[in-house]
Amino acid sequence: MTNEPKSAKRWIIGDPLPSHKLEGQLLPKRLALPIFASDPLSSVAYAPQELLMILLIGGLAFFSFAPWVAAAVVLLLVVVVASYRQLVKAYPSGGGDYEVAHKNLGEKAGLVVASALLVDYVLTVAVSVASGVDNIISAIPELNGFRVELAIFFVILLAAVNLRGVRESSKAFAIPTYVFVGSVLVMIVVGLSRTALGGAPVAESADYAVKAEGLGQVAVILLLLRAFSSGCSALTGVEAIANGVPAFRRPKIQNAQRTLVLMGSIAIVLFAGLITLALISGVHYAENSCDLIGFANCESTPQRSLMAQVAASVFGNNSVPFFIIQAATAAVLLLAANTAFNGFPLLGSVLAKDSYAPKAMLTRGDRLVFSNGMILLALAAAAILLVYQASLTQLIQLYIIGVFVSFTLGQTGMIVHWIKLLRSGAPDRGATIRSLTINSFGALLTGVVLIVVTITKFTHGAWLVFVIMPILYMFMLGINRYYRDVNKEIEVDPVTTFGAKGDHAIVLVGRMQKPVLKALDYAIAARHASLEAVHISIDEEQTAQLERDWSGQNIAVPLHIIESPYRDVAEPLCAYIKKHRLAHGAEVVTVYTPIYIVGHWWESLLHNHKARRLNKRLMLVHGVTISLVPWLLDSSELIYGRRSRPVPGQERRGDPMRPIVRAHTPTVHDGAPSHPAATHSGFPGDGSPSAAGFIADAGSAEQPLAVPAGRSGRDARRQAARDAADE
Repeated sequence: MTNEPKSAKRWIIGDPLPSHKLEGQLLPKRLALPIFASDPLSSVAYAPQELLMILLIGGLAFFSFAPWVAAAVVLLLVVVVASYRQLVKAYPSGGGDYEVAHKNLGEKAGLVVASALLVDYVLTVAVSVASGVDNIISAIPELNGFRVELAIFFVILLAAVNLRGVRESSKAFAIPTYVFVGSVLVMIVVGLSRTALGGAPVAESADYAVKAEGLGQVAVILLLLRAFSSGCSALTGVEAIANGVPAFRRPKIQNAQRTLVLMGSIAIVLFAGLITLALISGVHYAENSCDLIGFANCESTPQRSLMAQVAASVFGNNSVPFFIIQAATAAVLLLAANTAFNGFPLLGSVLAKDSYAPKAMLTRGDRLVFSNGMILLALAAAAILLVYQASLTQLIQLYIIGVFVSFTLGQTGMIVHWIKLLRSGAPDRGATIRSLTINSFGALLTGVVLIVVTITKFTHGAWLVFVIMPILYMFMLGINRYYRDVNKEIEVDPVTTFGAKGDHAIVLVGRMQKPVLKALDYAIAARHASLEAVHISIDEEQTAQLERDWSGQNIAVPLHIIESPYRDVAEPLCAYIKKHRLAHGAEVVTVYTPIYIVGHWWESLLHNHKARRLNKRLMLVHGVTISLVPWLLDSSELIYGRRSRPVPGQERRGDPMRPIVRAHTPTVHDGAPSHPAATHSGFPGDGSPSAAGFIADAGSAEQPLAVPAGRSGRDARRQAARDAADE
């Protein structure tokens, strides 16, 4: 009976869940919305800001183009949502754009989509967290000096929450998402109502003048296209629902489609409403705050975000509604990264299933989530935030390239899918043609936007994405090639013969200690055909002491001493094993090595170094298996828990009961007595007694292998009786 303390891991992510509870981790629509829609919904907090910021480069006059640019973004969002409804219906397995492109356009197109999505998921976390920190700093400017530290902290927090499981994270995220949507809708209604009644809100930056750049006709067009591409960040995360269909409750397809439409509708209303209020209140947000004439202390004072300025103009600066909106905005921006924490691991598991990613990505953790994918995503996002110092302006330039690569190839794959279906005789030809039309228009539109985004953002930092994506592409191809080669190497031959000749065991002995005796117990209990103990002699005095102890303990196992003039343990032992196998044919050799189990990290630096090096070397010797015999030191209780009350016969440092060792029966093997007279050799001989030499017949009396020094015969008999009773 044990009272095991809860580890830090259990406190953070919770107790393991059985596999049959996986269905209980699936999401109803009310929880799926905050999980999968938090990214596109939260993007309305920074997409209008980025759109207006780019237009402001040309001067205040360019704000007249804002409604038209915003309308183009809304139209694109409608088309993309409609296109993904078709994708969810045709491919509900969770592969999303990757699966569509892979099956319809081929392996290379699928890997291009996968690399684009992986990059996009990492950037989603980085951009969402950076934007969330921006809004926190807008409410509490004193935190500006801790921008990077706050961003890294929130990435770690999000990873920990998601590692607890999908349903628990969705419950934690549902309230902030709904509060954000509700509070922003209220703000839009109040702001528009005030405007209609003649009291339009006025932003704190409305009076700032702007240093406008002189632009030619071509530059004007490029500026409008750049503003459009920045506004397209409102579309990020739409693909997450297509990748997350398996996480929905049944009926999965219908629930996913309804969630997708609801998400798109809310995003359009919020995006259009914020653009309208920002224009009405006169928000001026510049890429460089010093470009705003009249902005005091521009070098040290951060600009307030567009959301903060609009909220302050509608409800009043530092009012309760202002802080509610800022808190909800910061929360939903941080939680928007949750979309990536669900999409990235799911995509990683699909890639691993197809052998394009390490198989570890396919394994569910204790809480039934793909924990390895989540940890990898958190590390990558934290690294990017550190490199770019959590700057939203810099990170946004890398964004959405991957999104539109996957959009375009996914929609192109859907075109091929519907054409194949029509050629094979679709049961509902009209519905198929309608789906084909929607996806064709979607592919054309997203393809044009991809070109625009690439042209306008490439020199502003997006070039890095075009470097990382090919690296990921080649990496996935390399993994797939490696797995194919390994599978070919280990596949079963047409004719297979079982049964190795011989079975020899070696117990590696350093000094006479309890772990060595335990290893001997295990080796004898395994009933190998032959057994011997081997000591690599480096110190003559230590070797002589071992021989005396061996004889004094009356151990009925032969001890071979192998001289090592160069003080190496591995090479003489490997040479001995090879010679033994050569002399006895295709013999299997099992090497028993005691190791210490410790509870403190620093103890690992003090133990098991020789054992680790030796095991690595033995793994390269053909025909050798390694048996590690653990010995639990007192500190190991930190791992396994302190036992409140030992049961009879229980040994803390070994098994619940120590294996009984058979009595020695004198026999002769190859003309040599089996009694353990230690054998010395510069290079050892190859003879070793049969296991029958020290294991009695079934009917013979059994007793401990050796009586430890200092124990009386009566004590030994009592211990043997207790062990027999426990057995």
